[in-house]
Amino acid sequence: MSFMPAAMGYDRALTIFSPDGKLYQVEYAAEAVRRGWTSLGLRSEHGIVLIAERRKVAPLHDVSNLEKVFIVDSHIGATFSGLGHDGRVLIDYARLIAVRHKLTFDEPIDIEFLARTICDIKQAYTQQGGVRPFGVSLIFGGIDKKGIELVKTEPSGLYFRYNGVAAGAGEQAVLSYLEKHYSSNLTVEELIVLGLRALRAALEEPLKPERVEIGLIDVSTKVFRKALAEEVLTFLEKAGVTT
Repeated sequence: MSFMPAAMGYDRALTIFSPDGKLYQVEYAAEAVRRGWTSLGLRSEHGIVLIAERRKVAPLHDVSNLEKVFIVDSHIGATFSGLGHDGRVLIDYARLIAVRHKLTFDEPIDIEFLARTICDIKQAYTQQGGVRPFGVSLIFGGIDKKGIELVKTEPSGLYFRYNGVAAGAGEQAVLSYLEKHYSSNLTVEELIVLGLRALRAALEEPLKPERVEIGLIDVSTKVFRKALAEEVLTFLEKAGVTT
């Protein structure tokens, strides 16, 4: 990745625009996301599925308890790609926002409002000296009073709703696969199978249960939960991605 004007010093401070209207520190944060572990979200009329890749960063690394899919509230889940420490801090902040909203208004928080609040923080960190942008994209999914919502936040502070979305190193490969095979009437189980096949296409290698984490919520329960290890293995076998 090359930014030619950076040699002229436009990337030395967060608050300096380059002549072509870019903030290079924000561009670098987006690049950190593109180099992160792949995560994806899928939405249909039956529910939401979040799937995240887990990697071994060292031969002796135990990834069995590595968390990449998070329960934010009973009706909201999240995953992320990019800098893990940034993601952890923002997930904890999202949980705090959700709890405060429930205590204040005695009702679950709207998913879009939660994403917008997180993006307010992200945007603030693109215009202040002495700080840096968050190098992470969060994907929120769940069911609230407005319906089934899937929202992705960007390092710049933008957010958008999606039917299918991905982030990380395998983003383009995942989106290419989803664009060919996605349908809005898929069941939650079919969404999981589709997501695993898309992740397999991005990684170009067989998937093992310890390398994948899955979260889901369906319209019948409206409760977000993480798939158990035996469920993950069953889904992998149904998707045919283990070989």
